[in-house]
Amino acid sequence: MTAASQASPLLQVRDLVKHYHATGILRSSGPPVRAVDGVSFEVGRGETLALVGESGCGKSSVGRTILRLQEPTGGHVLFEGVDLFPLERTELRRMRRRMQIIFQDPYSSLNPRMTVGAAVAEGIEIHRLAPPKEIPDRVAALLSEVGLDHSYAGRYPHEFSGGQRQRIGIARALAVEPSFIVCDEPVSALDVSVQAQVLNLLADLQRDRGLSYLFIAHDLAVVRQIARRVAVMYLGRIVEEGPTEPLLARPRHPYTVALLSAVPIPDPSQRRSRIVLGGDLPSPSNPPSGCPFHPRCFHPRKDARCTRELPTLRPVGATVAACHYAEETPLDIPATG
Repeated sequence: MTAASQASPLLQVRDLVKHYHATGILRSSGPPVRAVDGVSFEVGRGETLALVGESGCGKSSVGRTILRLQEPTGGHVLFEGVDLFPLERTELRRMRRRMQIIFQDPYSSLNPRMTVGAAVAEGIEIHRLAPPKEIPDRVAALLSEVGLDHSYAGRYPHEFSGGQRQRIGIARALAVEPSFIVCDEPVSALDVSVQAQVLNLLADLQRDRGLSYLFIAHDLAVVRQIARRVAVMYLGRIVEEGPTEPLLARPRHPYTVALLSAVPIPDPSQRRSRIVLGGDLPSPSNPPSGCPFHPRCFHPRKDARCTRELPTLRPVGATVAACHYAEETPLDIPATG
């Protein structure tokens, strides 16, 4: 991160909390689902922070709550120094022009009854960013920028492949000239060959437009390609955060070690010992006491303290990790030649 981005981060997330409560006749049937339980991080200008973790850890809830696509339970989100959560609808709409999202499923995120041109133009029209006669040219330029022919503006989403639809979704996000984009697993539904193309496109757009990304993913191989920093989530909390290469080279939290052990090695002469975590992800409506990872933890120093005390993020080497014993027993990825 540059000194400028450290001094003035574009986005500041402070103790973000999002709980889901049962509705209707089930309202009092049980405790809330603690999807996000005190998450804090910053994203600098022109920076990509990857938020990774297995399904159900709360990473998508973080992205959507930041943008107030769903209302928060607690915490603060400051964008360009403005706290988003107290804003009324009119003020929030003005701020949303600067913040956009790219969804995981490019087909369900597009209205099948709207042409591609109408979908991309919608944000320009709502925010009155161009006179009506100039909008078709703006749409054509956006389609060209994401690698699509301008003639596609008159077609419908079902006429395109998954990769092309994701490019349309990216063009729609760019239409209102944002400075920050939440990328909610934007390549996980695409073929591997198409994933690389979309990742390269996102990197080019970041370079050309100075964009900042919160890149939500579960694939650490993808994260290495695009992110400068990585935050690892488990059961609604960040358990490790740091610069991408140091974190991936020497993870300090056992959950990060387990995630990395699942990443394939491209060299067939090398093999990595896969760590298979025991049991299922605990219920976010009834999280374990102490460290949330302790029921599945394989750390050699795991003891009764782990079941009693909730570890906080603290500096350990080049990263910060929420593990009582990360510093005295650094964990490397088991591998065999």
